[in-house]
Amino acid sequence: MRTNLIFLCCFFICCESDQQTYAVKGSIRSITLDQNRVTIAHDTIPELMMPMVMPFPVIDQDELRGIEIGDSVHFEFVWTDSLPYAREFKVIGQGHIPKQDDFFNDEFSEIGIGQVLDDVTLLSIDSSEVNLSDSDGRYRFISYVFTRCPMPNMCPAVVMKNRYLVERFSGVGLIDFILVSFDYKYDTPSILEQNYGSSIEEYDNLRIWSSNGHIDDVYRLVKQSGGDFWGVEEDKIGHTLRSVLLGPDREVLASWKGEDWKVKHVEHAIEMFMK
Repeated sequence: MRTNLIFLCCFFICCESDQQTYAVKGSIRSITLDQNRVTIAHDTIPELMMPMVMPFPVIDQDELRGIEIGDSVHFEFVWTDSLPYAREFKVIGQGHIPKQDDFFNDEFSEIGIGQVLDDVTLLSIDSSEVNLSDSDGRYRFISYVFTRCPMPNMCPAVVMKNRYLVERFSGVGLIDFILVSFDYKYDTPSILEQNYGSSIEEYDNLRIWSSNGHIDDVYRLVKQSGGDFWGVEEDKIGHTLRSVLLGPDREVLASWKGEDWKVKHVEHAIEMFMK
């Protein structure tokens, strides 16, 4: 009996050592009781995640019964090696929920968290057509590059950050990292091969896709991801881009503005969703 008690004490001590607890603020966007999940627009979680809208698992369903959509809350986010989860919700006021007017929505409108991206057809660097749906059943992290970028360190940095993530999750499987060029005029598969081929050739799940000849597809993908680009035909390219993490059914799990996203934030999000 004494031996069993000692074992149990050691077990719980070890479990506690494998978890960290973070204090978080946010606004409730949706509550899914049958899945024990709450979607929250949260502030920065220091050393863990940047602000974003994302679903949080909840172990005790009773935690969800005292909160409502629109509530501004403080809560604890428990990061564990098995299942990160939210707990200890405290309502501190009424949060701001952006109103969505779907009247003008079309195939080029931004897709929200939990919604599904349309399938698109682009080109691999060997000039073969590839569909986004070809990788359904796997997680996907999509970010954007273009070789005519006037800031020479930006796109290579995005490639390097993706390479780090590929190596970080090399033993996990079930996730692809996809770099898409939205410069449909200049970035042919051969141009992308010349610029980035050596950077991806050793990785099976790091890909670079060309949008050459597929203007509607890349525009739909970028816009549904929450980004935009313009001036390709005039050779005066402008853009406001986002990187997105997709689930196995192409549902948007999380997104990051711009190209200066932090690797550790994406890394933590992938860890959370794939656990």
